[in-house]
Amino acid sequence: MWGSFGAFAGGTLGPALGEQIAVAVANRNACAYCLSAHTVLGRKAGVSREALEAAQTGSSDDPRTAVLLGFALKLVEDRGQVTAQDVQAVRDQGWSDEHIVEVIGHVALNLFTNYINIALRVPVDFPSVALRRGS
Repeated sequence: MWGSFGAFAGGTLGPALGEQIAVAVANRNACAYCLSAHTVLGRKAGVSREALEAAQTGSSDDPRTAVLLGFALKLVEDRGQVTAQDVQAVRDQGWSDEHIVEVIGHVALNLFTNYINIALRVPVDFPSVALRRGS
């Protein structure tokens, strides 16, 4: 698991966007541990508190980031059953197939860690972050 996170840290999306994806997925899955942990990691990666709060619901002031976060949440919601139009919307914002595949990998890894922390009721040992409802 840690090796996978390390591999993604060196990916094309970079750590800041990876943490925003992690926050969005954790919030959607109501994983308090992952939301709190990735909020701390996102701040360390240079993401503002406001941007991380927005990412919880798949939002961003940057349209390119917003479409990527929305796509990540659509993957979660639809269990990967996204449409060709969903993928094209991401491409239309200038993201390549390499980026899209990396987003799918981030989502899969974060689903795995969310499920571990939820199922095993891992106590939150980071500053707690409130879950947000989608907008």
